[in-house]
Amino acid sequence: MPAFQRESCVEMAGNDVQDDPYDLVCVGFGPASLAIAVALADKNISAKVLYLERQLEFKWHAGMLLPDARMQISFLKDLATLRDPRSHFTFLNYLKCKNRLVAFTNLSTFLPLREEYNDYLAWCASHFDEYVRYGQETLEVSPCGNRKGAVDSWTILCNDVTTNERRTFKARHVVIAVGGKPKIPKGLSDAPSDTVIHSSCYSNAISKIIGDQRSKRSVAIIGGGQSAAEIFNDLQSRCQNTWVSLYTGDSALRPSDDSPFVNEIFDPERVDKFYDLPIGAQSDTLQRNKATNYGVVRGELLDRLYESMYHQRLHEPDESKWQYRIMPYSEIVGHEQQSSGQLRLRMRNTLDGTINLSKSAFDVVIVGTGYSRNAHETMLGPTKSLLETGKYDIGRNYKVKYHKDAVQPDCAVWLQGCCQDSHGLSDTLLSILAVRGGELVDSIFPQTNGTHW
Repeated sequence: MPAFQRESCVEMAGNDVQDDPYDLVCVGFGPASLAIAVALADKNISAKVLYLERQLEFKWHAGMLLPDARMQISFLKDLATLRDPRSHFTFLNYLKCKNRLVAFTNLSTFLPLREEYNDYLAWCASHFDEYVRYGQETLEVSPCGNRKGAVDSWTILCNDVTTNERRTFKARHVVIAVGGKPKIPKGLSDAPSDTVIHSSCYSNAISKIIGDQRSKRSVAIIGGGQSAAEIFNDLQSRCQNTWVSLYTGDSALRPSDDSPFVNEIFDPERVDKFYDLPIGAQSDTLQRNKATNYGVVRGELLDRLYESMYHQRLHEPDESKWQYRIMPYSEIVGHEQQSSGQLRLRMRNTLDGTINLSKSAFDVVIVGTGYSRNAHETMLGPTKSLLETGKYDIGRNYKVKYHKDAVQPDCAVWLQGCCQDSHGLSDTLLSILAVRGGELVDSIFPQTNGTHW
């Protein structure tokens, strides 16, 4: 394969509102949009493309880049390999370019450190720096102008997070791939923001969480999934004078199912089968496969945590005196702020429904309770009158279904990472990014066949 030539793939247009719209604007420049950029490059497609990103630089889950934390999927499910293993943008080629390929093979693993995978993604993103506007928060996408007839382009309104200056861009195609918004449980929604921290911000807030360690600190973790468990483990290795309680509504921390037969639900071709299911069957399938990704923990981490709990039991039989505790059957429903500023948590027992106030008062509460993925609904508000059903239904190709005569054929809005209900569990994950990015490029630029070998 020839060396990657960035200038052959996309070109930039003017700075702000331009007479000639972009062919494509991607809102958000995380892994989903990056996979699209990689596919455009691999297919050698010449198009005018822009990527808008709220963060000031490329970052992927920066708040959870914990020491020794590993990926939960094979490195072969990178941004390119499953679509084109000869791509410049494979994880193996990244290792080769970084002079670590041979050393990595000696690790005998398919699961690189999360820190390394973040570096891989940043390396891929660096190839497209001149096409990305960082520090741009997209506020809304609306039909261009007041002209009569079918919409032929969209206006994207952004706010510069540094200068607070507003800018607009025009595009024929818009991909919305903004990821999830951290979800805070209702019982903590009105708690002080400096006391409640979402897991996505954990690494950035660690100094606030543990304090100066000269006085005892109490920390609560809410959640029973991988993020909550990783933070629970990390605090034990990092802090000597911090007392930590992890609350989960389940009876215990449960293992994720990553066995090979079950893992096939993340195969790219499974998206077709899932999309064609009746709505009720889709919901049932999602529920049955929940143990692969939601509210579950990788087995090796569970082993490590249980060993830690056992070590405490060895020295202190009374669990109420342990420094690190796991509290099952506990669902957060409220809180009570103390005069000290600490929070006591109002917990519902998921077995009998009784509600009690936690005996401990906490300096910090960390929530690992996932993300909501509906930001596109607000962003696309100005286009709602164009919708076929009044809802943001999408086709198999991720294209929003507007009234047939309301939008020109070569003009569309596409959604990424918020389509789990219609496209399956893999939609919010990394597993199918390479294939999906290629499919999206083929849908947006159907007349272009510039793939090179």
